[in-house]
Amino acid sequence: MLAFFYVDFYEKTMKQIYQKYREHYRDNFYLAYPIVISQLGHTLVGLSDSLIIGHTGKVPLAAVSLGNSMFTTFLVCGIGISYGLTPLIAQANGRGDKQSCGHLLGNSLLVNIVTGILLCGIILGCAHFIGYMGQEAGVAAQAKPFLIFLAISMLPLMVFMTFKQFAEGLGFTKQAMNISIIGNLLNIAIGVTLVFGLFGAPKMGVLGVGIATLTDRIIMGITMAWYVLRAKHFKPYLDTFRSGGYKWPTIKKITGIGAPVALQGVFEVSAFGGAAILVGWIGAAELAAHQIAISLASMTYMMASGISSAAGIRSGNNLGKKNFFGLRLSAIASYHMVIVMMSITAILFLAFCNVLPRFYISDPGVIAIAAQLIVIAAFFQLFDGTQVVGLGVLRGLGDVRLPTIITFLAYWVLGLPIAWLLGFTLKFGVQGVWWGLSLGLMVASVLLFFRFHYKTKKLEATA
Repeated sequence: MLAFFYVDFYEKTMKQIYQKYREHYRDNFYLAYPIVISQLGHTLVGLSDSLIIGHTGKVPLAAVSLGNSMFTTFLVCGIGISYGLTPLIAQANGRGDKQSCGHLLGNSLLVNIVTGILLCGIILGCAHFIGYMGQEAGVAAQAKPFLIFLAISMLPLMVFMTFKQFAEGLGFTKQAMNISIIGNLLNIAIGVTLVFGLFGAPKMGVLGVGIATLTDRIIMGITMAWYVLRAKHFKPYLDTFRSGGYKWPTIKKITGIGAPVALQGVFEVSAFGGAAILVGWIGAAELAAHQIAISLASMTYMMASGISSAAGIRSGNNLGKKNFFGLRLSAIASYHMVIVMMSITAILFLAFCNVLPRFYISDPGVIAIAAQLIVIAAFFQLFDGTQVVGLGVLRGLGDVRLPTIITFLAYWVLGLPIAWLLGFTLKFGVQGVWWGLSLGLMVASVLLFFRFHYKTKKLEATA
């Protein structure tokens, strides 16, 4: 009888919640799913690289792991800078201010190109010193040329991100999705051909996946720019873009949002990148296993990041319209969506923790370690998803400074030191490193939710 009452109460509660947020679930979904697929494109490049190269041995896989782990920090920095455009476009569009949109796009393109050049130079410097980072000699030797190609790919990637964020800020999300899908298929085709020397091509190993990634990003950047500049529905927004006019206040406004967002991503991803270096000190097998688990976790993170981007767009648009009640409902609906999605991925990770590593490598030792790390990844799925949605909603509101401090404290003051303590001082090895980082994700998730609750309640009270 008690069980029946509980089930009935649960069903009624779920129906009430669904009815309350139904409109926002629908709107968020149609805005989010193309961004989710597009965001996955960034991760699938690294994932396909790992899947392709993993069948050539654990040293090449460890080299790709090291290169991708180092590059990802700079990748997230560049993506974060480009995110400075999206909430400003969404807010201007919410106000009906089309002229500002083109001006913002032109200034953002300048900011992002300069950022791409700077990041390319820094990554090339890292590649030069990769042999002095305490990694195995064979791993470092193969990772260096791979990282050089990734460095050059930052330039076309930043062009792609500029026009992608502009289109998504206006609610046009499907074209970037289509370009990302085609780009990833191209990356896989070129990568397989060059790695294994098919169709008369030279057998290039790790170097082949680097060339494939660069080619993919050049084509994506050109295609996305061509789409935005030629599509009819963007013409009303592009008059001020074509007339030029770079202004320091506009650049400052874009970087005032983009730079903290970049730091938020850098603090999280660099913590995992730092963890890769820690794991590399343990051994090549552990580093290869780390790459397998982190590539899977990164894939689900980027899916959650797509929901986060959509939440940021909706928040910025509602803020521009001064629809504060709808803003909060839409944001909470995004939290619901990411909790459901990450719960599903957590269950899949637990169910197939021993199967998933076999898609990457056949080494039984690496598979066993990777399976243990995937179980830990399943544990932090909810925290990873909710913290990135919290960042997205707050970004749409223009609230980026305190969230940046929260991410720094969670990952660098707490997460990474605990990872070192558990992994090396307490001798838990690679599993200890991952549990330390999981603690950082949990703290970030909770603090960002409290910040979201405070900001949106304050807006409602003001209204």
